[in-house]
Amino acid sequence: MAFSLFRVAVPLCVVVLSVTVAILGYNQAMPPPLPAALGVCSLAGMALIWRDIGSKMKGESRTLSSLLGQYLAVKGVGWLGRRQRRKLEADTLNVKRVQEETLLRRLKKNEHTCYGRQYDFSSIRDSDDFRARHPITTYEHYRELIIRIAAGEEKVIIAEKPLSLAMTSGTSGASAMLLSTKDTNTEFFLQGVTVCLDAMQQAFPASDSLQRTTKFFYTPTFRQSEAGIPIGPNSSTPASSRHMLNLYTTPAPAFEVPSEKDTLYLHLLFALKDPSVGTLESNFASTVFYAFIALQERWQELVEDIERGKVSSALALEPEMRARLEALMKPDPERAAQLQTHFQDGFRGIAKRLWPHLHLVLAVDSGSNEIYGEMLRENYCQGIPFYSPFYAATEGLIGVNLWPQEANRRYLLCPRSMFCEFLPESSMEEEAPHTLLMEDVKEGHNYELIITNASGLFRYRIGDIVKVVGFHNQCPIVEFQYRRGQMLNVRGEKVSEVLFLGALKKAVAQWSGAQLVDYCCAESGILGDLIGASDPHYQVFIELKGVRNLTEKQRYKLDICLQQDSAVYKSFRIKGSIGPMRVQLVMNGTFNELRKQMIAFSNTSPNTFKMHRVLRRKEYANFLLGRTVS
Repeated sequence: MAFSLFRVAVPLCVVVLSVTVAILGYNQAMPPPLPAALGVCSLAGMALIWRDIGSKMKGESRTLSSLLGQYLAVKGVGWLGRRQRRKLEADTLNVKRVQEETLLRRLKKNEHTCYGRQYDFSSIRDSDDFRARHPITTYEHYRELIIRIAAGEEKVIIAEKPLSLAMTSGTSGASAMLLSTKDTNTEFFLQGVTVCLDAMQQAFPASDSLQRTTKFFYTPTFRQSEAGIPIGPNSSTPASSRHMLNLYTTPAPAFEVPSEKDTLYLHLLFALKDPSVGTLESNFASTVFYAFIALQERWQELVEDIERGKVSSALALEPEMRARLEALMKPDPERAAQLQTHFQDGFRGIAKRLWPHLHLVLAVDSGSNEIYGEMLRENYCQGIPFYSPFYAATEGLIGVNLWPQEANRRYLLCPRSMFCEFLPESSMEEEAPHTLLMEDVKEGHNYELIITNASGLFRYRIGDIVKVVGFHNQCPIVEFQYRRGQMLNVRGEKVSEVLFLGALKKAVAQWSGAQLVDYCCAESGILGDLIGASDPHYQVFIELKGVRNLTEKQRYKLDICLQQDSAVYKSFRIKGSIGPMRVQLVMNGTFNELRKQMIAFSNTSPNTFKMHRVLRRKEYANFLLGRTVS
């Protein structure tokens, strides 16, 4: 990487110096040979830069400004990434000191707010003092304070006015409205994005090329608070990424289309036009998975559009928008014929055939997105590596994945992003539990994360349970396990998402020809009279490929697998305190429709949506019961 930087920096310096001297020479009557010589050097420097650009370029339909813009952006972010990575490495050598600095900086900045005065932030000297004085909190602790901020009151919790009021995805309960600040966004970019891009380029050298990326993301709907503060999801959007849109295959006008369905069609259309796509990117693997589902359903329409150089009349576009998009199209029967052949050969491994230079899928595929990553690797994206870069939430950046090529998704906690405390899994229900710090945790143990961030959350339970799987120098490395609100619990057995999914995978492997598409569960209590009188049990909704029905023996296999994995669940089943699972097979496409309903109800964005694995709303369970085929 040092050589690469040298190869770019030297020509750039030569160009700048040569032009400067040439101008000075012209203005000050410098002897003619010197400006001329430097002019030659300038041309040589530009030639070296162009040679470097040419070696990284794939495809031909790129303008010079687009290529140069991407080249400079990649080099700039690459330099920042190496710098931030060195800082991170230094921080991991003394996490206790770095965590103390991070905490005290947060308190100092907000000591003159109403909240800071209430808890006397100005007199807190260290983390022990802080933990003794400030209680562990949940969202209810902040609800009324945030309502005051939304109404326009200043310096309530944080010193500055928030950039937006960020809605959580509501995976484990009702959506919460949190504060998003400039500090949160800056930390995410510097400590997260740049570091992960550096790790990505080291692990996958082909990603250091001038290929366009197909990024599946959408313009969310924002509303305004009483004080005019935007309310919406806290994630990258086309508007916040407007300076980077030339890096993507989707043209800027397409991001102005309000319909997610139509925007997805345009993502696919312009991606298919470009055979040199290098990366498929989204926040979550589920978004990429459902993009391929849409591709499988609409490929003929897309191929026809590419052949004719038009945009499908099925899209509800304003005439002006249609004209802007079609101005970027031209008939391409040759590419259309190639695509038709690829699609007719089937969809297993289709990504690499459509885009021969595709080298990476960049999306989070851990936690609730694990099954989507597996399905993509087994089917559409065979042979293409995946990189799950971040562990993050609406509350901010938590960790980064420095090991892109490892199958297990491990994240190094970022000691300057948040002040972290750890609540042992066995103490989660205690009224006044004792927390541990980064230097106290043990490898192999599970903990609930408690964070103090840059946007007004102090000792806040985010609801994530993580497992410490190792250390990088002194800093913990964690794997996400489950969400507290996403546990199955009808008799106190507390079956986590990771435990249930493991049992489900074992069962599906024993159902001949079956492939898991999606699933969720409901505790029998929320269904009431819909399922008749029975002992408490789990209602399991599954969408499968390859089978149309399940025998009673096959259904019971899931119950057996969970008993094998959970001694507590097994004991309740033996005693008869918990009844057998009821496994419902739902029709194809059901979970895509459920996803749309959940997004609409929670006012979240497709960019941040995560499927609810344990349903807490009766309406969702009713919907699934209505789509049951077996």
